[in-house]
Amino acid sequence: MAGGVPAPGAPAPDAAVPDEPVYEAPRHRSPLLGRRGAVAGAGPDAGVAWHYGDPTAEQRALSRGGAVVDQSHLGVVRVAGPDRLSWLHSITSAQLADLPPRTSTELLVLSPHGHVEHAAAVVDDGEATWLITQTPAALAAWLDRMRFMLRVEVADVTDEWAAIGEPLAAEGGPDEPVTWRDPWPHVAAGGTRYGPPADDHPGADRAWRLVLVPRERLADEVAAREATGWPLAGTWAAEALRVEAWRPRAALELDHRTIPHELDWLRTAVHLNKGCYRGQETVARVHNLGRPPRRLVFLHLDGSGHLLPEAGAAVHLPTDTPGEPGREVGRVTSVARHHELGPVALAVVKRSVPLDAVLVVACDGGVVTAGQEAIVPGEGVSSDRPAPRGPVSRGLGTHTSLT
Repeated sequence: MAGGVPAPGAPAPDAAVPDEPVYEAPRHRSPLLGRRGAVAGAGPDAGVAWHYGDPTAEQRALSRGGAVVDQSHLGVVRVAGPDRLSWLHSITSAQLADLPPRTSTELLVLSPHGHVEHAAAVVDDGEATWLITQTPAALAAWLDRMRFMLRVEVADVTDEWAAIGEPLAAEGGPDEPVTWRDPWPHVAAGGTRYGPPADDHPGADRAWRLVLVPRERLADEVAAREATGWPLAGTWAAEALRVEAWRPRAALELDHRTIPHELDWLRTAVHLNKGCYRGQETVARVHNLGRPPRRLVFLHLDGSGHLLPEAGAAVHLPTDTPGEPGREVGRVTSVARHHELGPVALAVVKRSVPLDAVLVVACDGGVVTAGQEAIVPGEGVSSDRPAPRGPVSRGLGTHTSLT
């Protein structure tokens, strides 16, 4: 532990607990970890720096729009061939058939029951489609199995390409490297939202993009940005701003039961009217008739006791009995210490948890109380849900596999 914040982490993919997030262990150790003061990250952020000695200053610089973040632990999959966009369109949640070059979006690979198996940032450069993900080997293998006789080529190019994070809300230009601009929290065409509109969303002011550079040039590309006055920031800073923006991250917010509605991910990663794909039936049924079984919440953690939970910590409803945490109602997924908000977290809880309840979160050494802000509202109804034509039975549309 450094500075009172536990390093981010989660069990490896072969962990015994099935509800824990799944990601692939990063393959490369960044050369920037050799910088003086660098503290290595853990879990899904292993291989890059958690911070470089002054996480508060790094976070302030990033929030002001003037810092660079090493994201070389992320994986990269390249899909080439003339059928690539129509093919990806047909097997994932996103509208990709007519995706223009240098236009950023994201996709989800769903199970037949609608659970999220993979997530990826997506951008096409006119010759190939680039997918940035934390499950590159597994995603590339799944895509390769789905090629059949189509004219597509799938390659895991993580060993050749590395990502750099920048606080800019701009797509890559014709003369720039492959660049993905985070579309969050804007609602894409064909998407919908459970939380507030984009202009009123906490993520509206967060600018973020990933630039792909040859891995052997990673240090040089970072140095070029530092030469303009941008300091180098670690994942502590980037994660704090992500959590503040209510932005789900597959490596932390997902478990084997997650459907995209629970994380408000229909904003940017799901097109509701594009036709059939694996898991589409569940997506449509829950949107039109049902309610997400769980919901993502933003937690303001009590920092007075200097305790901070780790990802995976149990969330409880409090009781009147001292020393007893009460009924478990969910799990913390992401934890951060924000330079202005203090200790904060994202958690996935049961939809039935009262919106005004003060929750209790288990920590090593005790418990902390947490006030919640609803990201997905308790009623579980999206902004454009069709009005029912008649009485709807309680729970209609929630498949037994979702609970």
